Amino acid sequence: MMRALLVGYVWPEPNSSAAGARIAQLLASLNSAGYEVHFACAAALSEHQLDLQSVNVHAHQVALNCSSFDQFVAELNPAVVIFDRFVTEEQFGWRVTSACPDALRVLDTEDLHSLRAAREALLKDALKVNASAGPVLADDAELYRAMRASDMILREVAAIFRCDLTLMISDKEIALLTQYFSVPPSLLYHLPFMVEPGQRPVPAFARREHFVTIGNFRHAPNWDAVLWLKQTIWPQLRKQAPEAELHIYGSYPPKKATQLSNPKERFLVKGWADDAQQVISDARVLLAPLRFGAGIKGKLMDAMLSGTPSVATSIASEAMAGSNPWPGVIADSVDEFVAGAVQLYRDGTRWQLAAQHCDNLLRARYLAEHLCPAWLAHLNELRQNLAQHRQDNFLGAMFQYHAARSTEFMSRWIEAKSRNQTSD
Repeated sequence: MMRALLVGYVWPEPNSSAAGARIAQLLASLNSAGYEVHFACAAALSEHQLDLQSVNVHAHQVALNCSSFDQFVAELNPAVVIFDRFVTEEQFGWRVTSACPDALRVLDTEDLHSLRAAREALLKDALKVNASAGPVLADDAELYRAMRASDMILREVAAIFRCDLTLMISDKEIALLTQYFSVPPSLLYHLPFMVEPGQRPVPAFARREHFVTIGNFRHAPNWDAVLWLKQTIWPQLRKQAPEAELHIYGSYPPKKATQLSNPKERFLVKGWADDAQQVISDARVLLAPLRFGAGIKGKLMDAMLSGTPSVATSIASEAMAGSNPWPGVIADSVDEFVAGAVQLYRDGTRWQLAAQHCDNLLRARYLAEHLCPAWLAHLNELRQNLAQHRQDNFLGAMFQYHAARSTEFMSRWIEAKSRNQTSD
């Protein structure tokens, strides 16, 4: 039986973040293809992590900057290795290349980190001028200049070239990489979230109440959205919907977040949700006022799966709908955002139409039964033609030679330093 190894940045927490849900979907797809699936991670274990054994995945705790990983991966001898985010490829990619040169190397970006960081920098600049600035609406040329201002894009694109394939969750990001950063389309594969709609009953309009927002508090765009809600959006929205509350859910809420909770303002920070789709199903409208970010948003996927209309900024909804109607309202100004939220909350007919668009959009772009076989077929085809594929990727070979060697020497230096400190 062929083996597949996914090297994780952290242990997957599907109920905490979209990244965790994405990893769980990739593991399930590899299982469905008949691979013996393994997951390795150097991070500390967490209380909310996925029970990998229950989903037929072998778990391995590995160490950073340690040659023990070389022996581990050589003995495992996987046919496919997937790196969770470019920083994981930087740490372990050269080791996989050395120990298992014939393994197909795949990078899963989760989202384009350099794009998210560039938008965050643009938002910080905007807030210096206007304390109530809205979402970053820079065009692609502006985004390119902002991304080039940091070395993160250099590291991220180098990792893409070193791998045989990179999974992109957003077609917006594919366009940026191919048009502005000279990444060949043959190195990229568009694979959004893979879901199975219709698994739960969808409560009717009359059975729902309140607004909801959700997101891992450790993710900077989510925390910024909560602050924008608290300071600007909710004060206006609660005046127009005085009967409604705003429930804020998310994993790992810091004290500064829980301190924002105010029953008199009906602004309630609930924290961890055992079942994200359930709390979204209970609400009438989901709010996603993201001012920066990248990728596609797990909270909006959960909203669609629960038939919950949403009010989202252009940043939040980016690359999610294509040519399909948005299941709710897209708004970037505070006034439009508030007006859209009130309309959906009060108008049952408008709400019902948006709820129907949830299911339509899921079936148009995110069905696992379509996406999973196509991506696995592409993976298999690439494995069968790997030698030629690598021959055609000259820049990848160059990045592999130079960058991997420098990363290797740094890692070996850290390992030797740690060994000497232990012996002292």
